[in-house]
Amino acid sequence: MSRGCCCSPQPHTRQLDVFRHSCNKLDAFDWLRNIKPPEVSPVSDIVEVRFKNSRKDFFRATPDMDLKTGDIVAVEASPGHDIGIVTLTGEVVRLQLKNKKVDPDSEEIRRVYRKAKVSDIEKWVTAVKQEDSTMFRSREIADSLSLDMKISDVEYQGDRTKAIFYYTADDRVDFRELIRVLADAFGVRIEMRQIGMRQEASRLGGIGSCGRELCCSTWLTKFTSVSTNSARTQQLSLNPQKLAGQCSKLKCCINYEDACYQDMLKDFPDTETTLLTRKGEATFQKMDVLRRMMCYSYKESPGHIVTISTERAKEIIEMNRKDQRPDDIEDYQGIEPTGPADNFSTESNNLEDSLTRFDKPKTAKKSKKRKKRSKANKNNRGNEQ
Repeated sequence: MSRGCCCSPQPHTRQLDVFRHSCNKLDAFDWLRNIKPPEVSPVSDIVEVRFKNSRKDFFRATPDMDLKTGDIVAVEASPGHDIGIVTLTGEVVRLQLKNKKVDPDSEEIRRVYRKAKVSDIEKWVTAVKQEDSTMFRSREIADSLSLDMKISDVEYQGDRTKAIFYYTADDRVDFRELIRVLADAFGVRIEMRQIGMRQEASRLGGIGSCGRELCCSTWLTKFTSVSTNSARTQQLSLNPQKLAGQCSKLKCCINYEDACYQDMLKDFPDTETTLLTRKGEATFQKMDVLRRMMCYSYKESPGHIVTISTERAKEIIEMNRKDQRPDDIEDYQGIEPTGPADNFSTESNNLEDSLTRFDKPKTAKKSKKRKKRSKANKNNRGNEQ
């Protein structure tokens, strides 16, 4: 699964049903696959190859290979060769090169050796099966050496001559002794790569509080800084347990709607301004940015909150500038806006939370029968008297 395979590749069968786009992390869709390339420009000889999790790279192939999406190939590595799966071919690779800012004429782009042979796939599958046990064993070794680090993932090279250990650490770690012990224990060349908390979460994957897969493991490739100012702008509760993701950092989705809130807040009056009325001074308490409503309370009665629209608040502020005061802020109380926000009124919420919301309504026939019974009982009582 970490390589984008729905099942383990079988060395002696065709690999037609192994690769599936739905199994990949940070998958790219080839939306130019049904469009013929222009005859003037030559066909791109560069393909995109994915390895474990979200690690991808570009390689140059020869025209006689005729590579397609899903082919398992042996590519140049340092040292030896590595095994990967082709994810993109054709004209869309040019756009990926431009997006990743890679020069297509660069000599640093490595080559595709061949399509993977039976012996290559056998060795590759054996190496992949050893990654979990290697990771657990390496954690025990790091703990025995008293190193303040966490080894979160291990990736073997396709020919099993090198292993990449991904780790997270708060401070600088001297792992020279660790490399010697790991090389003796596993008999391969060791490479250590430090990653951040967000990169670790993107490699491991998981389900977020929204009930969907983590954005960093499905489509998010650039990690921008997230600050608590964005949470304050959106009137979110500054609760670390709710704002933090699985990486123990602020959730990346806090930035998604921040620009929308920033644009809407430009039309809001200053919250530090006090509204002066003949009844008293009203101070700002809270706001609903999307509904454009602001809540104020008088200093004499802070528990009584009055909700007004932003236009009403601006009107009162303008009156105060002219040394005029309204009788009461409630005279300028805003009307509830019409639109999608009305669907979430307090009445509908009370009905949704009611315990009898699933009860069947009383039919008209039953109510008529009950009325007849009550009349008959009254008549019987009158006759008895």
